[in-house]
Parts: sequence; C-alpha cells; structure tokens
Amino acid sequence: MQKDIENLTKIANQLRIMVIDMLYKIGAEHKGHPGPALSIADIIACLYFKVLNIDPGNPRWEDRDRFILSKGHACPVLYAALALRNYFDRKHLYTFRHVDSILQGHPDMKKTPGIDMTSGSLGNGLGAGIGISIAARIDSKNYRTYVLVGDGEMQEGIIWESIMYAGHLNLNNLVMIIDRNRWQSCDSIDCTVDIEPLAEKLKAFRWSIVEIDGHNIVEILEALSAKKNGKPLAIIANTIKGKGVSFMEGDNSWHQRPITDEEYKIAISELSKGEQNV
Repeated sequence: MQKDIENLTKIANQLRIMVIDMLYKIGAEHKGHPGPALSIADIIACLYFKVLNIDPGNPRWEDRDRFILSKGHACPVLYAALALRNYFDRKHLYTFRHVDSILQGHPDMKKTPGIDMTSGSLGNGLGAGIGISIAARIDSKNYRTYVLVGDGEMQEGIIWESIMYAGHLNLNNLVMIIDRNRWQSCDSIDCTVDIEPLAEKLKAFRWSIVEIDGHNIVEILEALSAKKNGKPLAIIANTIKGKGVSFMEGDNSWHQRPITDEEYKIAISELSKGEQNV
C-alpha cells in the first residue's frame, strides 16, 4: 500500500507538470484551464494508474471500466494521463486546442483514443454515465462507470434529474466523483448558487456518500473501493483549485488563463521540487 501511495503521489505531481508544460507551450492563443485541471490531478492519477480496469492497447475493449470527465474543460490533466498510459504519443499534448488536433478543448470520443464520452456542455456527463451503467446491467457485464463532475456543475437541473434516476434504479455500478473546489468560472459556488447541504441532498436521492480530502491518495483509494450497499456512490472530494502551484491555488483567475514565461518557470520549479520530495 505504501508503495502505491508513493507511486501515485509521484504520478499526480508528474501530471501537474505535464499540464503546466502543455498549456504554456501551446501559446496564449490556445489558452486552457489550468485551475480546474490541477484540482483533480490526484483523483485522475488514482483512477488511471490504480483503479480503472482498462487496456491502452485496446481502447474500445467492451469489458473496460468507463470514465467520463463531465467537467470537460479540465481535460488537460486527463490528456496527460492518457498520454502517460500510452493511449497516444505525448507529442499530441502540444497540439491541444489546435484545429484538427486529436486533443480538443473538451473531450471528444471520436477524436481521442481513451475517451469514453464526449463532454463539454456541463451536466450531461452523469446522464450518459447512467445509460452506460444500465447497459452494463442489461448485458450482465461487470465493468464500472465513473463520472467526475464539478461542484459548479451541480447547479444544473439535469444533474439532479440524473441523480434522482440513478438512485431510483439502485445503480451500484455507478460512481460520481464531485470536485468540490468551491469555485466556478466567474465566482465562488456560494455566491452564484449555493448547493449545500450537498451530502444530505444526495442521501435523500438514495445515494451512498463518502466525503474525502481530494488530494489525499489514501482517502481517494479508500473511497473508490467503498461498499455501495446496492446504491450508486457519490464521492465528495474537497479540493483546491490550482493545487500544486502556489500562485494558482485558490485564485479563480486561473480558471482559464495563459501562462507567462515567468509564471511557467516558477510553476515548474515548484512542482519539480515536489517531485523530488516524494
């Protein structure tokens, strides 16, 4: 277990380095979303390098676990993980958001190997995940479906329709991970539409609930293996937007913003030191 923790911590840090590197090198005209990507790096590391039953050599393997990044704008860290798992050559990271690139600004299942569902319009990923989970049940398949949503996304009506339906169906092969970094594109969650009490609402819709530190590898792994009790599982992951880079942490201006030369040097230096300390 300790080896897993050390390895996944190192991988999460590496993913953050890859995100900063790709978003800096694509140029200001192709700016991405560093803050939302960095907040979920630890979760993505645990999923893609420990939890998911997947085969990079066969991306469409019908028995694979499915992952949907419903908050699609955070895709730089997902692309970094897919490149690190050898779904495609890392050179493609530096074409991110370019015309005709296989890596668009939101995940596209028709363009990118390893993407299970196109996303971008917030709120739709969970509904798609429910459909996939129902298909697994009908086909007597054992794969699981994981959907990562943002806490700002939890303001969407379609999310709550999906939550209600998944609870009604007792979809215990479905896991929703909520990136609760308490920010959305323009303001804090509380100032826009307060979604609390979140856990109580989810329980009322017949979901099993686990609340964790979304940057703690042990807690993430334990949550992902939690008993479902015949219900869908919701993991409320408390995170920090921009995690890992001091001047980005908790600064919502980094929701979407290009990285300058000086900022790049500082960010890479900080993350490189973090890698050495693992």
